[in-house]
Amino acid sequence: MTRETMVNAYVEGAADLDAETAALIARRQALLGPAYRLFYEKPLHLVRGEGAWLYDAAGEAYLDGYNNVTSVGHCHPKVVAAIAAQAGVLATHTRYLHAGVLDYAERLLATLPTGIGQMMFTCTGSEANDLAVRIARAFTGGTGIIVTETAYHGVTQAVAEFSPSLGPAVDLGVHVRTVPAPDSYREADVAGAFTASVEAAIADLTRHGIRPALFICDGIFASDGVFDGPAGFLQGAVAAIRAAGGLYIADEVQSGFGRTGDAMWGFQRHGVTPDIVTMGKPMGNGYPVAGVALRPEVVAEFGRKARYFNTFGGNAVAVAAATAVLDVIEGEGLVANARDVGAHLRDGLRGLADRHPCIGDVRGAGLFIGVEIVSDRAAKTPDPARTAAIVNGLRAERVLISACAKGANVLKIRPPLIFTREQADLLVARLDRVLGGLGA
Repeated sequence: MTRETMVNAYVEGAADLDAETAALIARRQALLGPAYRLFYEKPLHLVRGEGAWLYDAAGEAYLDGYNNVTSVGHCHPKVVAAIAAQAGVLATHTRYLHAGVLDYAERLLATLPTGIGQMMFTCTGSEANDLAVRIARAFTGGTGIIVTETAYHGVTQAVAEFSPSLGPAVDLGVHVRTVPAPDSYREADVAGAFTASVEAAIADLTRHGIRPALFICDGIFASDGVFDGPAGFLQGAVAAIRAAGGLYIADEVQSGFGRTGDAMWGFQRHGVTPDIVTMGKPMGNGYPVAGVALRPEVVAEFGRKARYFNTFGGNAVAVAAATAVLDVIEGEGLVANARDVGAHLRDGLRGLADRHPCIGDVRGAGLFIGVEIVSDRAAKTPDPARTAAIVNGLRAERVLISACAKGANVLKIRPPLIFTREQADLLVARLDRVLGGLGA
């Protein structure tokens, strides 16, 4: 998207800024260049985080209802301690033997379905998806990629070509086909419609002489508007890509590590087993670690012909951070917490719909929730302007969320997995106040 159309973007001149904020933005633009973007009409200057809270330079606390990177909470002491301890002993790469990366790989693979038996490590989800595409192409002999029409999968050259949410200025590859998101709000037969769309994309690739290599999606369709169900609707699409000789890649960067509350991985809600699973962001709670899990037969051909190395991927400190995150998720029961608090939060949001007609739909799984904002409930008309006003209104109320979807009209709520019922109630109360102030 352009600077003007990126959801929840700071646009210069759209709001009055205090002198200190304006000076910091000017300095940032001068030093970092024009490609970076900021959130909110009035960007935040954050200096500290703890649990589900972020603090600005003036010491004001903001409830974080959005941050999936620090999924077990900002500056979780167990993760911080693990990083510091390992950094004080050894920080080196995977060309030396080290038991830490093996122990972690074994433990993480045990959370995945039988058949997914090997791990490769990167630093970011973008790198993970880039590597997954290379492997899929080596295995299938194809190049064609199918994604949803507002998907985001990363920023490398290869991955940006199948990340339509980056906007029209970032060209999609000639080998890429997009399909409509599985819109449970507007589509009665979600499974049937989605399967038919994927089959049509496969047919179009084939018609143009492009052999399909893969279908990739995240388990909650996070950038498309947060679509969680009905559970199982992915099965037809997965069967279609495999029948065409391609692979199914589950991008779990956003929906993985207990986020959806039903299981450790988002795809598990649909009764499908991927050929490749990619992961990132929440894996190290802010420390850069990501990975690719896959069926051994899928990577065998790639491994015979190409060696893989990543200077920092899977280094000892990254593995210590990732191990500590697993310890916290399991030890603090955060998958169950995501399920229970997420259900409580969705109930509260649905309660708001009874008196705020702009809320057309509340959906999601676990602590990943989408609230569709419409100007007409009967027509289900997207209302992006009001959505932006709500996001910025909540920022003024010191609650942080964002927005997504093709229509830029879905509130994207994705708090840390440690979120409590009390914090969920606070988010709902502040949203109620913002909606009331907007006459919505």
